[in-house]
Amino acid sequence: MREHFDLGSYLQRARQTILPSLEEAAPLAEPPQGPLYVGADLGTAYLVLVVLDADRQVVAGEYQFAQVVKDGLVVDYMGAVDKLSAMKSRLEALLGRELTSAASAYPPGVPLAEVRATVNVVEAAGFTCSGLVDEPSAANYLLGVDNGAIVDIGGGTTGIAVIENGQVVYTADEATGGTHFTLVIAGAKDLSFEEAEEYKKDPSRQRELFPVLRPVMEKVASITARNLAGRKVEHITLVGGSACAQGMDRVVQQYTGIPTSIPADPLFVTPIGIALQQAYEMNSESE
Repeated sequence: MREHFDLGSYLQRARQTILPSLEEAAPLAEPPQGPLYVGADLGTAYLVLVVLDADRQVVAGEYQFAQVVKDGLVVDYMGAVDKLSAMKSRLEALLGRELTSAASAYPPGVPLAEVRATVNVVEAAGFTCSGLVDEPSAANYLLGVDNGAIVDIGGGTTGIAVIENGQVVYTADEATGGTHFTLVIAGAKDLSFEEAEEYKKDPSRQRELFPVLRPVMEKVASITARNLAGRKVEHITLVGGSACAQGMDRVVQQYTGIPTSIPADPLFVTPIGIALQQAYEMNSESE
């Protein structure tokens, strides 16, 4: 079910390919051949659209800050459609290929009506929605965890998946994520939400922000510890954009007593996993 890569080098190449804007990107010299697999991640803080080629390598992608989804719920339907449509058009211009289908994902525990809203956004943007998967499970299509836990710290919620023998056996999702980090910074530094979001992403500010953000990190850690209590979990992998906060892995490890790590560029793990899930499903159907 899961793809196995040299995760570090794979994500390093992906980071060079998935860009915050494609408006000035030059088209590829040659359009990629064979099937293309697309992952659309509609997050609380970021929309990410990723394209993989037939070899499951990232060939293009774009991400942008957006507040069109809140805790897995689409709160600005037309805004989400407009942004995703524009991203799709820019990717098609870059690739020289039409993108016809995409898979997407949702936080565990989101009501079916809201999952349907995600499908509607993807299809209104011009795709056929080929499938949906919960976000931590999507991440594992890239991570390939056989036994352990994946904690997806998104913009609005923290999603948890426990994996045994390569299969997800438990999922949970609770409010607390990157938006809460930003609100704390805004209050502490007397900044607007948008200014605080930029302040949060500045690598030079990470050491300064750790004591400010630690209470929110501890809330994420306590959510993780409570959901993993009584389960034999040997390792935790943190993904999602908010996992980038310096010290996040240390705080989770201290609270849970379980070794914890963060892959490079954790923001891209779930959207790439969504595209890998689409590749797996489409190839399974053709066999």
